[in-house]
Amino acid sequence: MKAQIKPRINLEGRTALQDVIPLATPFVVFVDPSSACNFSCPFCPTGHRDMIEETARFQGVMKLPLFQKIVDDLQEFDRPIKVLRLYKDGEPFLNKNLDKMIAYAKQSGKVEYIDTTTNASLMTPERLGPILDAGLDKINISVDGMTHQQYQKFTGFDFDFEKFVANVKWLYAHKGNCEIVLKIPGELITEAQREEFYETFGDHCDRIFIENFAPCWPQFDVEAHTGFKITTGIYQQPVTPTDTCPYIFYSMSVNADGLVSACFLDWGRKLLMGDVRRQSLKSIWHSEQLNAHRLMHLEGKRSQHPVCRSCGQLSHCLPDNLDAYRDHLRPRFLEYVAGNISPDVRK
Repeated sequence: MKAQIKPRINLEGRTALQDVIPLATPFVVFVDPSSACNFSCPFCPTGHRDMIEETARFQGVMKLPLFQKIVDDLQEFDRPIKVLRLYKDGEPFLNKNLDKMIAYAKQSGKVEYIDTTTNASLMTPERLGPILDAGLDKINISVDGMTHQQYQKFTGFDFDFEKFVANVKWLYAHKGNCEIVLKIPGELITEAQREEFYETFGDHCDRIFIENFAPCWPQFDVEAHTGFKITTGIYQQPVTPTDTCPYIFYSMSVNADGLVSACFLDWGRKLLMGDVRRQSLKSIWHSEQLNAHRLMHLEGKRSQHPVCRSCGQLSHCLPDNLDAYRDHLRPRFLEYVAGNISPDVRK
């Protein structure tokens, strides 16, 4: 097998956040090409149309001019962002301008790396060619079964599994410098299918991994919606209690309509911090509202927040752990908020 059995998350060479925050420039910006999805997966809030309607959130694709404005806003930061993540709530390939988005961001000089995550239902050579040419650095492919029947049962989508396998092979053969990563929830397949998963895709990707379901989304009970009991982390690691969210210190998330969330898990739009249609990304990144949210975490009050307290991402998904550094970081952050020190401006 050519592929490494390795999670999609990059654990090597990570910057120690406690040494650099507060940051003048975010490391990661999530931009959602589409808030809608053509799958109805029970483990994901977007798959529950009734719940999404209750949030009244925008359901559709991001317009290209809005995306270009977001990328143009990056010019205000002191340095390029490390990663542009073109996914959040929905299926990125529903946006027919995905290749143009990647190309525009690459040409900006303010983005070092671009990745996306897809259910691959719309991933054809005709769509992939322009996306690869645009310079995509990494594509995470979510596999949701090993047969048409499993896909139909789990996603509610009439999925052509054989065509999907052929498209993955085409992608790997034409990938250039793009990294191909495949992952599947172990709960959905039999023991025999685990080996079949490796045999089918192992020579046609760079990384491959069998994950677990994780209770990552706040105010969304994955166990109740899937019927599976979750006992370990997403990568089979032990569940580790973590009280301080690291993501809000190094990333921000722009929804498909331009509303900016503090967190990429904000499916219900309850952690909104601004609107990039009327504000710059930099002003939102350094805003009083977002800084107050960060300070709440540094004060150990996550469990008091109605949304953040129910997030399982911190305990189940291997985030950076800032708990031991809160007492050190809090006075430094307060000095920054007061304007007495500048945020990190590493050269």
